[in-house]
Amino acid sequence: MSSKSVATLAGVSALALYSSMSTAAGEQSKYNLPEPQSVIAHEIYDMHIWLMWICVVIFVGVFGVMFYSILKHRKSLGYKAANFHHSTSVEIVWTVIPCIILIVMAYPATKTVISMKDTSSPDMTIKATGYQWMWGYDYLTGEGEGISFFSRLSTPRAQIENKEPKGENYLLEVDNRVVVPVGKKVRVIITANDVIHAWWVPALGIKQDAIPGFIRDTWFTVDTPGVYRGQCAELCGKDHGFMPIVVEALEEDDYAEWVAAQLGASEAAAEQAEADAEKEFTMEELNTKGEQVYAAHCAACHQPNGQGIPGAFSALDGSELVNGPVAEHIDIVINGKANTAMTPFRHLSDVDLAAVVTYERNAWSNDTGDVVQPSDINEYRN
Repeated sequence: MSSKSVATLAGVSALALYSSMSTAAGEQSKYNLPEPQSVIAHEIYDMHIWLMWICVVIFVGVFGVMFYSILKHRKSLGYKAANFHHSTSVEIVWTVIPCIILIVMAYPATKTVISMKDTSSPDMTIKATGYQWMWGYDYLTGEGEGISFFSRLSTPRAQIENKEPKGENYLLEVDNRVVVPVGKKVRVIITANDVIHAWWVPALGIKQDAIPGFIRDTWFTVDTPGVYRGQCAELCGKDHGFMPIVVEALEEDDYAEWVAAQLGASEAAAEQAEADAEKEFTMEELNTKGEQVYAAHCAACHQPNGQGIPGAFSALDGSELVNGPVAEHIDIVINGKANTAMTPFRHLSDVDLAAVVTYERNAWSNDTGDVVQPSDINEYRN
């Protein structure tokens, strides 16, 4: 082994040792895992530290013997190289001992993996759906049953484009957080609408792929109130890094208040949506609303100026589709286009869809003069 390799391994060992000691002293080392905040996260963290110390002991033992042999049996001290072929006893020993070490390490790892997969008897269930590029959440059981919302990155574009200083939680803040009560077992069933995503919150010990057409599940129980941040951990496309996950844990009384507020807001929103579906909007109203919807859902691919990205995402400015029949434009927005990055947006409200189609047909150099009403979208859906 070269001196460079030895130095590298020594550095890794020292770094691991520093990480462990820093955390043991109550400091959060940037080189170590985040402070665990759930039962599973604690098991993962404890196993990580325990196995790391086993590796340190093996490292010190092996390299200690090696360095001792090099120093004490070198030619300059008069030692001559031994001439031997093999030893059955030695071969048995160096086979059996590693096997025992692996079994000792595998037991807690297997125990933790089994615990991670035990999603039985949850207090509540939340469905998380990955979209390019946001998350949709549906509270399926528990006190918050019936709550649904989308969670999008809320970092200002000016920070992303380096026009403003980065905020404290740059790329890790959302407009709607996943809110859960402390001390309750929360089951999360995970899927995706378009491509493979991953729901990853390291402080809670969770990382589960979200695969279109499949349902995966995981669980957690938060120990203490707080805000815990994560991200999509799969290369799901151009804006992969813009899919944060934020879980906020509240005491039961605070959580009950949040649920009541959300259910009240959902009822009001449903009533408003029903009223809006029958309302005739002016072009100015639709364009104003459509610009907001476009910025939230479309600008990442087609760009704020509608020029798209050549070879990747088509331009909408001057597009034959956008300037063609309205029905074809509505169809591709609602249903997407197979085998392309254009995903369905049927989950948006009739008002949002009418607004964004109207905006696209009258923005930039497009000047069709078409006004699409929510009733047109509703008619198309039906």
